[in-house]
Amino acid sequence: MTDIQAGVALLTEHRYTAAVAAEGDWYLSNILRDDQLLQDALARHGISSVRIDWASPDVDWSQFRYAVFRTTWDYFDRRHEFTAWLNRIRKQTRLCNDVALIDWNMDKHYLADLEAKGISIVPSRFIESGSTVTLRELLDESGWEEAIIKPCISGAARHTYRLNRSSAAALEPIVRQLLTDESLILQPFQQSVMDHGEDTLMLFNGEFTHAVKKVPKPGDFRVQDDHGGTVHPHEPSPAQIEFSQQVLAACPSAPTYARVDLVRDNHGDFAVMELELIEPELWLRNHPPAATAFADAIAKLVLA
Repeated sequence: MTDIQAGVALLTEHRYTAAVAAEGDWYLSNILRDDQLLQDALARHGISSVRIDWASPDVDWSQFRYAVFRTTWDYFDRRHEFTAWLNRIRKQTRLCNDVALIDWNMDKHYLADLEAKGISIVPSRFIESGSTVTLRELLDESGWEEAIIKPCISGAARHTYRLNRSSAAALEPIVRQLLTDESLILQPFQQSVMDHGEDTLMLFNGEFTHAVKKVPKPGDFRVQDDHGGTVHPHEPSPAQIEFSQQVLAACPSAPTYARVDLVRDNHGDFAVMELELIEPELWLRNHPPAATAFADAIAKLVLA
């Protein structure tokens, strides 16, 4: 069994376990830069840390005071395996964010919970596993001319499609197959994503540190860099910061770290596109003081 003496496990996945990125691998370089900033900040608290694949089979997780989710960016492709692992590890160590928040935030049904607490979200309709309703029927019922459909457990724009009444029939076989094993979410297409992008705010223990703007490549609607999206500096308005803090206050418990993705909805109002509490990209390298804020938040847990 692997013997690693460390206070904190920084959870990653098998693609990102290398300690050094190959020349030209900017993607891994960014991951390693962010994690190094966090590890250095934790060390200033006297807290040791190690990066480790969440799915590694020979780890004694009880060695760690806490396991902190960082770049577990394959969990949505291995959701059954991940859920089983989560049920095991919660008995061996503490998780950050805590396991109840992870369970809640993993499935996009959390958006309905936020809406029930008065938080403005992008309008959402949930299509439960096994449903036989067609996309055309859903568009007719909602009155939406264009929509986005994606799995309730997903990331990196996995199985995310833009559709309208003309394209719905072509997507129907894909949707039928997905619905045999998972639930989907349908949302009206937000034109502001194309025109403006998504404004993304980072918060640690509820305090805002920095923000970025994610912009899709020309002709696309996906802001993820996996699909050609780009990231730009962003100075959020006081109203955006206040709104993001209201979002966190509506969570079942207070997150240690969070990323709030905001858009202007089709009525021009702020709305939550996503709330990321599991494994958000946090762009610590864009604002190194945020790594200190993150480490401070973790230290409050580890050293309590």
